[in-house]
Amino acid sequence: QVQLVESGGGLVQAGGSLRLSCAASRRTFSSSAMGWFRQAPGKEREFVAAITWSGDSTYYADSVKGRFTISRDDAKNTMYLQMNSLKPEDTAVYYCAAHSSPFHASQAMSSRSGWNYWGQGTQVTVSS
Repeated sequence: QVQLVESGGGLVQAGGSLRLSCAASRRTFSSSAMGWFRQAPGKEREFVAAITWSGDSTYYADSVKGRFTISRDDAKNTMYLQMNSLKPEDTAVYYCAAHSSPFHASQAMSSRSGWNYWGQGTQVTVSS
């Protein structure tokens, strides 16, 4: 199984930046992509960003497009989420996830189905 560990969360002021990291124990045959979700209290866990292992395609939720950048370091099996221009509405627990093959972007972005491995989450709090 893939084990995922997030780090880098914290408290920042609006307009500030954070970089989240997700270290994966290994890439499995079933893992076709990695991504980030977030969940605020009382809300559903929502898709934030994803990056595929093959093709290096990236996908972003409209709410973060232009502000967040997803990337990875293959040698380290580590994925990053650079978050700039943070807003109070970005406050949430951010979860790293790995998706099973085949990866269909539209489905992966709209459902947690196929995202079979999850980290424990890291808290991001943006003050106003």
